[in-house]
Amino acid sequence: MAVDEASRIGLEGLTIGALADRLAMSKAGVVGPFGSREDLQYATLERAGRVFRATVIDPLADMPLGVARLTRLIDGWIDYLAECPFPGGCFVTAASTELDGRPGPLRDRLRKAVIDWRTLLIAEITAAQAETATADRPPAEIATALIGISMAVNQEIQLLDDRSAARRGRAAMRTAAGLQQSGPE
Repeated sequence: MAVDEASRIGLEGLTIGALADRLAMSKAGVVGPFGSREDLQYATLERAGRVFRATVIDPLADMPLGVARLTRLIDGWIDYLAECPFPGGCFVTAASTELDGRPGPLRDRLRKAVIDWRTLLIAEITAAQAETATADRPPAEIATALIGISMAVNQEIQLLDDRSAARRGRAAMRTAAGLQQSGPE
């Protein structure tokens, strides 16, 4: 519930009182598990990360590194954006926009999560390039393109209510990553 609420109003708007009202609980009932507003915000960020990992990253666990795995990662990422479990769309995209200019421990935690994701993307891209013996573009450049595409897709789905954005985003990501245009669109 806290992640849903924060996806709509932002992490800074998430308070013990607002969450208690939304859950029809007392503030004391909400404070118990979290202790403070900051702990609630951290827990919310962590929960959103777990949902993303379970949806996009964990399904790759039994796949060897390479083209098929990168393709599956891209497809899972686009599927996550298209059928996002949070009413406000991709939580990290929303939180990044909200917190990028606000120094502090919450931003630091989000920054670490984004760096970890970017590092994983670069490793996946590097492995796919090694499999195909193509490295015409640096993996970090491709990762930046994929992240940018995901942000655009999230915006088109959330703000413009454009469900065809997922199809275009999938094609754009595959092209940016140098992958064949096969599979679900």
